Amino acid sequence: MPHDISLITTIAAGLGLAMILGFVAARLRLPPLIGYLVAGIIIGPSTPGFVADMALTAQLAEIGVMLLMFGVGLHFSVGDLMAVKRIAVPGAMLQITIATLLGAGAGYCWGWDLAQCLVFGLSLSCASTVVLLKALEARGQIETLNGRIAVGWLIVEDLVMVLVLVLLPVIAGILGTIPATDGHAPAANDQHIAVTLLITLGKVAAFVVFMLVVGKRLLPKLLWWVAGTGSRELFSLCVIATAVGVAYGSALLFDVSFALGAFFAGMMLRESEFSHRAADDSLPLRDAFAVLFFVSVGMLFDPRILLDEPLKVLAVVTIIMFGKTIAAVALVLVFRYPLNTALIVGASLAQIGEFSFILAGLSISLGLMDIQAQNLILAGALVSIALNSLMFTLLEPLRNWALKHSAFARKLEVRDDPLAVLPMSTDEVYLSGQVVLVGYGRVGRRIAKILDEKHIPYVVTEANRAIVEELRAKNIPAVCGDAADANVLIQAHIAKAGMLVAATSNTFHVRQMVDIARKLNPKIETVIRTHNEEEAELWVKENIGRIFLSEQQLAGGMAEHVLQRMGKTITSPSH
Repeated sequence: MPHDISLITTIAAGLGLAMILGFVAARLRLPPLIGYLVAGIIIGPSTPGFVADMALTAQLAEIGVMLLMFGVGLHFSVGDLMAVKRIAVPGAMLQITIATLLGAGAGYCWGWDLAQCLVFGLSLSCASTVVLLKALEARGQIETLNGRIAVGWLIVEDLVMVLVLVLLPVIAGILGTIPATDGHAPAANDQHIAVTLLITLGKVAAFVVFMLVVGKRLLPKLLWWVAGTGSRELFSLCVIATAVGVAYGSALLFDVSFALGAFFAGMMLRESEFSHRAADDSLPLRDAFAVLFFVSVGMLFDPRILLDEPLKVLAVVTIIMFGKTIAAVALVLVFRYPLNTALIVGASLAQIGEFSFILAGLSISLGLMDIQAQNLILAGALVSIALNSLMFTLLEPLRNWALKHSAFARKLEVRDDPLAVLPMSTDEVYLSGQVVLVGYGRVGRRIAKILDEKHIPYVVTEANRAIVEELRAKNIPAVCGDAADANVLIQAHIAKAGMLVAATSNTFHVRQMVDIARKLNPKIETVIRTHNEEEAELWVKENIGRIFLSEQQLAGGMAEHVLQRMGKTITSPSH
């Protein structure tokens, strides 16, 4: 060839082999990502035959992480992030500490020095962005409370890892692993560490403020201007350029990770009315580059470690998939969330990924870690990523078995929680003929405001404890829990309610919710919201209540205004 085609070769080999092996895995009823990982091993340097360009693959995978986090940001507002801060921040910090201690303890048993034990433990503590989001997305959990807790938890982990990566050279200097030009270790002291930490925190804070003040105003306007041109390809280009450009700029100017920068870019664009279109346009590219991420993980893996150190690999996998999971489940339960939430969050974090590789690579360059430790981390990542989908599949049977055979599990699922019942002082007007409002998000808040203005009593059911606490502080009757649970509806006094309004964006359990409500109150009137036209048509046929389809209501409102302005008679809809 007259010119370098390494990029084309890498993409063709990576995507082509991943497609074939992913198809084989799917036919064997295995997660396709196992095929992607095996494809990476085959074209990696540890197996004979063709070897793809590892540097290019790693960069392509990084773009995939950016685009995936950007897509999550498009569905995850600042309010969603703040709503889970009470559990995500302390939970992530404690889980990182526990996982680090477990990893460091294993390293100590293997005779490693303190520095290697520490960075090895930290590498096992942070979950993979791509794997977590793929798992939640496949199960429709991203926009649920459980998904928001898991994503918020991951964002906190990412912030902690950013600080660790900045401070690692300083730690290496203290431990004497970086020789100075005169052959002696560079001087480092507590003041130096404090200054470095303050600078890093200041950069992260400056980035967040900049995005909330400038990005929140500028990025939606940019999308509006480009959409005004009427060019579809220009709009798609704007979306991708914004995701990658903001991610790169944030890393260059504020030293935050690409993933975090792209996530905030998506959150800011969520304020635009074109956010759904932006998410749809970027989805194919996100999926393609996410595949390259799994291929890149496979390329880094040396299969010989499985034969040379099987017990160490088993120990690492046990820490990642059981140590971290048990710690996360316990922490979520401590915060009084139900067993179902604890299991989903625990399974979401039962793997490691991109930050682990970055941390291991930097540690090797600083003399804090050897190649064997890196291979153990990669082996743990490969096995945990491959088995993560299986863990999610086993969650529901495990939960059902535990609830059937264990009184303690049933107590964890439905506990004596003061937020799970209405206060004894609740006025009688809220206990009979009231509206039971399920969900207190953007739609729920607007409905509640109108009900307040018209002096119509209502009781809110909301799965987010922080929101329920805020409502209670404002003397608004609210019950914490999943409205698809009969106990939650009973506590909201559904038996004597006048109407059930499902304002939640998560419609997965709506049918179950309505069935329970009608059993407890056969005369209850139900109102349901949805964004899915097929779902709306199905529910109309099943007669589960009055359905409000967002696009249909918008079109109806606009048409009504046009008819009024044109002096035409407005006829009532037939259904």
